[in-house]
Amino acid sequence: MIVAMLLWGGGWSALKILTESVGVEVLTFWRFVIMFISFIPILFFIKEPLRLPKKGIKYILGSAFLNILFMFFAYLGVKYSTAGSGGVIITILSPLFTFILSLFILKQEHTKLQYLGLFIGLMGGIVMLNIYHLESFNSGEFYFILAAISWAGITLLAQKSHLHLNTINYSFFIATISMVVLFFITLNYHTTVIFQQDRRFWIALLYLGIFGQAIATTIFMIASGRLGSTKASSFMFLVPIFALAVAYFLLNEEIKIYIILGGIISLFAIFLINKKSL
Repeated sequence: MIVAMLLWGGGWSALKILTESVGVEVLTFWRFVIMFISFIPILFFIKEPLRLPKKGIKYILGSAFLNILFMFFAYLGVKYSTAGSGGVIITILSPLFTFILSLFILKQEHTKLQYLGLFIGLMGGIVMLNIYHLESFNSGEFYFILAAISWAGITLLAQKSHLHLNTINYSFFIATISMVVLFFITLNYHTTVIFQQDRRFWIALLYLGIFGQAIATTIFMIASGRLGSTKASSFMFLVPIFALAVAYFLLNEEIKIYIILGGIISLFAIFLINKKSL
């Protein structure tokens, strides 16, 4: 699990490198192509029959749409902000937005302690996004918020989809549908531009598609089945640490104090949200 979190954390620096030379539509298309290809040996490895039940189609289509949005927003966020900030803001705000969406969409009942956690989390978000300092708040951080909301929607759909199909099959179908949709979106774009890029670009692209998505996601799914979703999810909080560390050493990004402080406040809030009572 620690390896999977490191791979996810490093993915933000890889994405930052990719934004330097290729547009969001083309890059997102090729990310899904590589993800699709990477899942083929994984399907053989887990020996799970590939099936698509009718009841699972709506969840796959919804997740594919939100996945495309997430990758667009993450790309734009990293392009105009920093890789480390993206790894912290999206990873930590996503559970908070998931909690909020569950209130309105799933109509779930929550305790007063969980509502307190939500309030604290929002305060942590304000600190982390530096909203109180409007001249320092840039469009990149706004895109990170949209990416976090998109991921929260994906999380809710994934929870529902587990009743109808295997997690790996679910991820494979999402990659397939997203790839096909983006193929038509990019018909008027020069998708072959990636073959003109240097070795640094290709290392980042292959890392992101194979290690940062397919392999890390598979490790997480397998570990979730063995450890339980609660224990497995707790490892997610290593992603911001790895994201900041990799961005610092690889891209020489400055580690901002307000990102660290806001992240700690929001992590405490997530602890309260996941705690039923004192």
